[in-house]
Amino acid sequence: MYNLLKGKRGIITGALDQNSIAWKVAEKAHEEGATFVLTNAPIAMRMGEIKNLAEKTGSEIIPADATNVDELTNLFTQSQEVLGGKIDFVLHSIGMSVNIRKNIPYTESNYDYFAKGIDVSAMSFHKMLSVAKKLDAISEGGSVVALTYMAAQRTYPFYTDMADIKAMLESIARSFGYHYGKEKKVRINTVSQSPTKTTAGTGIKGFGDFFDYANAIAPLGNADAESCADYCITLFSDLTRMVTMQNLFHDGGYSTTGVSSEVLEKMGIQTQ
Repeated sequence: MYNLLKGKRGIITGALDQNSIAWKVAEKAHEEGATFVLTNAPIAMRMGEIKNLAEKTGSEIIPADATNVDELTNLFTQSQEVLGGKIDFVLHSIGMSVNIRKNIPYTESNYDYFAKGIDVSAMSFHKMLSVAKKLDAISEGGSVVALTYMAAQRTYPFYTDMADIKAMLESIARSFGYHYGKEKKVRINTVSQSPTKTTAGTGIKGFGDFFDYANAIAPLGNADAESCADYCITLFSDLTRMVTMQNLFHDGGYSTTGVSSEVLEKMGIQTQ
């Protein structure tokens, strides 16, 4: 390891089980010398294995509903007390769509479910940043990263309302990134990750086939959860101290490849 985060303090949200990107980020952050608090909604914590991760990384768990400003205030306040100072990095790895869970087509979206998805998956990011700023909880030059997906820019029918929600998430990163950057030099970025075999990802209808398709398009293949964690660590580190308000594609080149020879050949089209 490189001690990229030696002496840094963080908050990592969304670690559910060993398949989740947040789990991998926590492991990597620990290896790179960081201390951090783990957090998730109480219901998610009951479903997951976060206690095992806390033991492995020597971390404390502070439950918090990311849609609740009071609970986020408690999270940032307690985290500074537990860690002994201001927060240097935050990972927002929170996403949920009731419409997807219930297999409701995009054109027939239930708007109460839609609003819930916005609150959990995007508005929570704004609330988190707003609370941190009011408390002056993030140290100057700190870094905040949220996980997103390219459906915010391109249409993927199976991603339904989450596409709109991720677009909002990315917009918040840009808008809040300006204000937080001007005032405290805090960096805010989103990482647009490949289709990844996480608990959330595999719950999307047709995920397996699309995973294979994206893997065939990307010159480097799909980026896995562990390599995404590596990328997040670099964004938390001082090596990227001038990177902010960016949506950064971590997808093996998928986002800039029109079509691959492999896909064309599977369609019976000769490329040579």
